[in-house]
Amino acid sequence: MAEFSEQKAGPAEKRQRRSRKGETRRAEILTAAMRRFAEDGYQNAAIADIARDVGLSLPGLLHHFPTKVDLLLAILAKRDLDSADFIGLHGSDLRGLLKGMVTVFRRNAEMIEVVRAFAILNAESLMKDHPAKAWFLARATEMQDDFASTFQRAVADGSIDGGIDGTAMAAELIAVMDGLQMLWLRDPDRFDMVGGLEAYVGRLLASLGLEG
Repeated sequence: MAEFSEQKAGPAEKRQRRSRKGETRRAEILTAAMRRFAEDGYQNAAIADIARDVGLSLPGLLHHFPTKVDLLLAILAKRDLDSADFIGLHGSDLRGLLKGMVTVFRRNAEMIEVVRAFAILNAESLMKDHPAKAWFLARATEMQDDFASTFQRAVADGSIDGGIDGTAMAAELIAVMDGLQMLWLRDPDRFDMVGGLEAYVGRLLASLGLEG
């Protein structure tokens, strides 16, 4: 009779399983935290409620994220990774950038809770000593600088009129995106955020001579 022996997992395999399980749990916590931040705001959200949402005790959650600030910073870091494709668009030509903005809005329209959470965090970060203040300031500055640089390159290579102020246009683009997003968050069933941006980009491309 053949003998069958159970092969025991080695230390490395056990660590790998624990690591995968920990990553899955951390992702669940981040998702629950974003939902809480969207509903209650960062300042009012209770970390104990987030723990309960994922079926953990408070000490169990604190094992992964020792403070609410750690949880917030992990969410912001994840958002940076999720937006990598958008950041990559900043290096494209102007027409590609403008068309890419519509693509990003179309993707965002499928995850309203995430967008709502970040809109609330963005507004809250204007408060003095908010832990996300520096992150949102750096993000806004980088976006405006990248947009302005894309306009300036288009001026330099003759794609658009040399009299166009790239910095002013960058500020306009960000204002339009933020405004459309806010209208959509207030009443998503009534307002078409993607259609609004698509129409604006179409008019802008036409005025710049980049349509088609």
